Amino acid sequence: MLDTVGAEMQVVNKNETSISLQADSQVILTPDQGQEASSEILPINFDGLAKSVKAGDTIFVGQYLFTGSETTSVWLEVAEVAGQDVVCTVKNSATLAGALFTLHASQIHIDLPTLTEKDKEVISTWGVKNKIDFLSLSYTRHAEDVRQAREFLSTLGDLSQTQIFAKIENVEGLTHFDEILQEADGIILSRGNLGIDLPPEKVFFFQKSALYKCNMAGKPAVLTRVVDSMTDNLRPTRAEATDVANAVLDGSDAILLGAETLRGLYPVETISTVGKICSEAEKVFNQDLYFKKTVKFVGEPMTHLESIASSAVRAAIKVKASVIICFTSSGRAARLIAKYRPTMPVLSVVIPRLKTNQLKWSFSGAFEARQSLIVRGLFPMLADPRHPAESTSASNESILKVALDHGKASGVIKPHDRVVICQKVGDASVVKIIELED
Repeated sequence: MLDTVGAEMQVVNKNETSISLQADSQVILTPDQGQEASSEILPINFDGLAKSVKAGDTIFVGQYLFTGSETTSVWLEVAEVAGQDVVCTVKNSATLAGALFTLHASQIHIDLPTLTEKDKEVISTWGVKNKIDFLSLSYTRHAEDVRQAREFLSTLGDLSQTQIFAKIENVEGLTHFDEILQEADGIILSRGNLGIDLPPEKVFFFQKSALYKCNMAGKPAVLTRVVDSMTDNLRPTRAEATDVANAVLDGSDAILLGAETLRGLYPVETISTVGKICSEAEKVFNQDLYFKKTVKFVGEPMTHLESIASSAVRAAIKVKASVIICFTSSGRAARLIAKYRPTMPVLSVVIPRLKTNQLKWSFSGAFEARQSLIVRGLFPMLADPRHPAESTSASNESILKVALDHGKASGVIKPHDRVVICQKVGDASVVKIIELED
C-alpha cells in the first residue's frame, strides 16, 4: 500500500532544530518558506491559509497532531490575519521536533489538490516498480478525487489494477461519504484527523455509521489510531483495548497502525497485543444477527451473484461446514461471500486469466489474490493456470484437491468435515456441499 501525502498543510523546518512553544505566547504562520522556523515564526507550504481562516479558528500543529496528552503537538488559536500571515496564540506548551509537521485547520476547506505533483511522481516511480496493490488516497473529500486518481493509475500499465482506498480525514470527506464509497474500492477512517475535525462526542457515531455503510456495500473498511499509548508503553489503556474490540464488533476489516509501529518503542508487542484483542472479539461476533441484517439490507430481488453468495453462506452455516471454497478469477465472488461474514474461513481460489498486449502473454491473478488479503475472513490462494476455472469437472477436481490439501495443511479442514464449494460451470453458478472421507 502506498500512502499519498495529499492536501496536507505542513510546517517546513529546514534546519530540523527542535522548536519550543510556550502557552499564551504568539507565533506567526507565514507562507514565506525562505524564513527559518523558530518559536516566533513557522513557515508553511500553503499560501492560501490567511484567506481560509478568521480570528477564533483552531489550528493544530505536530507530527501526529493533537490528542490532548502529548507535548509534541500544539494547539493554536487564530488571533488575527495580517496580509498573508496568520498570527496565532499558543494554547499549550510543547516542543516540535523533526523536519516536517502536519498542520490541520479544524473544519476549514483547504484548496490543495488531493493528488499532488509529488504524489504522482512517487506513484509513477516507486509505485510502478513495486506494483502497489493499494493506493491510500489521503484527504479524499469528493468522489471526483477518486475518479481522478483512478484515471492517473490507468495510464501506468499494471497499476490499472491497483485498488484505491479513500482516506476520510475531515468533515468534508464525511459529508460526501456515500458518493466516495461508491467510487472507491475501500475506505480508511483516519481517526487522528477526524478526531480533530469532529467534536469528541460525535466520533463514535461517524465510525459506526461509516463501518455499517462499508459492510453493506461489501467494501473493506480500515481503522487507524487505535493504541496511541503503546507508542511509549508496553500495555494499551483499558479504553484502547475496548476500542480495538469494538472496531472488530462494529465490522472493520483491518486495523492500520501508525505512530505505534513507525516511531514507537514496542512495535512488535503492539502488533501482537492488537492481534490478540481482535481474535478474542471475533469469537463473540454475532454472525447470525449480522447475516440477517445484511440480507435484509440487500433486499429483493437480489442480483444473481448476491443470491449465490448469501446461499453459500447460509448452506455452510446450516451444515456446519469447516470452510467455504470459492473459485474466482476477479476475486469479486469471494468478496461477496465474505461480505456476509460467515463464521468459517472463505478460501478464495483465484484462477489466473491469460491476457496479451499483442507483444507478450501474461497471467493476471496475483494482484487479485493479494488484494483479497485485506478482506476480513478471506484467505486467497493462486491456482495453477493450466487448470482453467470453467472447463470440465476433471480439471476443477484437481484444483479442488489442491485447495483441500491447502486447507488440511493449515489445520482448517479435518477428516469427515463438510465443505461448501462455490464455482461457475459454464454460465451457471453452482453451490455444492461435499463431505470428506479422510
